[in-house]
Amino acid sequence: MSEITLNSANFNEQVLSNSNVILVDFWAEWCGPCRMMGPVLDELAKELKDKPISIAKCNVDESGELAEQYGIMSIPAFKIFKNGQVVDEWIGALSKDHILAKLEQHLV
Repeated sequence: MSEITLNSANFNEQVLSNSNVILVDFWAEWCGPCRMMGPVLDELAKELKDKPISIAKCNVDESGELAEQYGIMSIPAFKIFKNGQVVDEWIGALSKDHILAKLEQHLV
């Protein structure tokens, strides 16, 4: 599993048509808390490489239409998708363990 960069062109294929659990990080380069979460998500991606979980990033400055479509008002914003549907979401930084627990509960 590797980190996926999302945009309008690949969102449907990478997220909505995917049956795996996908954590989408809506972020921006200028956002301090977003940058703080980067290494946490990188660690998670490495730890989860053998599980049907993907981590994807969507830059809200480059893909404003996706941010608008999913009601992103504050960043970092996270949405967990499974079978193309949002199954969990939150705003703001969380610990790696907390995010891992959220992801693993959707593997069932």
